[in-house]
Amino acid sequence: MAHVSTFTIPESSGGERLDSALFACGAFPTRSAAAKAIEQGLVQMNGKPALKRTVVHEGDVIEISEPRIASAPIHQEIPLDIRYEDEHLLVLSKQVGLVCHRDDKYTENTLSDALIRHCGIDHLCNLQGDDDRPGIVHRLDKNTSGLMMAAKTDEAGEALMAAMQSHAIDRRYLALVHGGFTSDSGIIDAPISRSLQDRKKMAVRDCPQSREATTSFKVLARLSSMSGEYPYSLIECRLHTGRTHQIRVHLEFAKHPLVGETHYASGSPKRAEAQLGLKRQFLHSFFLRFTHPVTGEELVFWDNLPDDLAEALGRADMANANFTARGIEVREELGRAPHPAIRGEL
Repeated sequence: MAHVSTFTIPESSGGERLDSALFACGAFPTRSAAAKAIEQGLVQMNGKPALKRTVVHEGDVIEISEPRIASAPIHQEIPLDIRYEDEHLLVLSKQVGLVCHRDDKYTENTLSDALIRHCGIDHLCNLQGDDDRPGIVHRLDKNTSGLMMAAKTDEAGEALMAAMQSHAIDRRYLALVHGGFTSDSGIIDAPISRSLQDRKKMAVRDCPQSREATTSFKVLARLSSMSGEYPYSLIECRLHTGRTHQIRVHLEFAKHPLVGETHYASGSPKRAEAQLGLKRQFLHSFFLRFTHPVTGEELVFWDNLPDDLAEALGRADMANANFTARGIEVREELGRAPHPAIRGEL
């Protein structure tokens, strides 16, 4: 016999959507998990099947069949490398391995958990109507490190999202890729949609569902492995749009996949990754420039490579690397950064 949990909607949750109320009451670890259970027909309200958009009222009786009611999430103490913070927003350097927000796969130990612990749930924006991603206005992949913004107020969050949509925020990444470039700069302008072969992947596709995606790049240095095999290029990528896995998909499409890439890795030489000791894709958000949405101040941040990427770069033939003029500029700016973390010779 299936276990059924029953509880009554309290006054504090009256007027909310059912999925949000179930999350707020601790019935599910995320709002999306609550929505999924409702869609699966596991939730009844006042004896009738419910819809996730149903508005609840004080005194409504909710019955949840398996899965059993979950305990309210605990927001863990996760270290945050904060580079700037005021009452409106903060800028941090996200460590590798940290997921930005909760979903059905990751129900704890996320960046949102850390932000809740640091700021308090009532001091983070929640514009997306998703109680499992407070403060999040943009994301970095789990295994991508570096600079990102979080908003404390809805006003700041709305302004930052609008600035990203209008391409007013300058976000740049350091990427080590396979192969050499004949030109020192270029633009990859190719629409992105879900892959037809694997729904967990994105792909460059020309179809009605695709969304425009543009990435520009500049070559910083041309180098090889210590053995002289497998030429690499260290490049600076700038996002002009913000599609899921955009840089990774675009570089794979351009036949210059990221070194260490596993999700998008067709034809990527595995021996090269082993020589450099990489356990993830070489991609780091190293530069961020934007106008403060409240004060109007221009904020600029540089973030050096974390240890694992710096050490991988050190295993390449940096002594004989051919730096471009832009590469020399980046190397000098990172050397002056207030948080010097690079342990190599970039």
